[in-house]
Amino acid sequence: MNNQNLRFRIVTSCIPFYLVVLCILGSSKSLLAQSNTDEIAKIENTVTELYNAMVKKDSSGLQELTMEALTYGHSSGTIENQSEFINGVLNGSFQFASITPVDQKITTSGSIGMVRHIFKGEGTNNGEPAEVNIGCLLIFQKENEWKLVARQAFKL
Repeated sequence: MNNQNLRFRIVTSCIPFYLVVLCILGSSKSLLAQSNTDEIAKIENTVTELYNAMVKKDSSGLQELTMEALTYGHSSGTIENQSEFINGVLNGSFQFASITPVDQKITTSGSIGMVRHIFKGEGTNNGEPAEVNIGCLLIFQKENEWKLVARQAFKL
């Protein structure tokens, strides 16, 4: 067998190996993209659950959806921990009738989820009809489930 024939056989015998490697790399990218899409959907669902718990004044729901280390920043500059946040939702002067996230964008980085949106809320403040329209950044951390660890609102 001459050198050229040998080289040809070596190269052609490696083709199936390279095809398998390419398929694995392609499918792992696809799986990672699918996994990220799944996590983004879970975070979006968690945002919905959080806002529903705020409207319903669901203490246990708020507890389950937030981390003990929560730092919750209002557009006024007030910062609350987890218990202050929950107490404010349950007993504060503002009572939400609805909360809608608008123009929501969700990204992930490992076990961290970042959500940006316009927070539109309707309800009453000290018994008077009121609307809320603020920007919001929420940070979620995954501990089996996604939980809110930080939130900062800002005036638009």
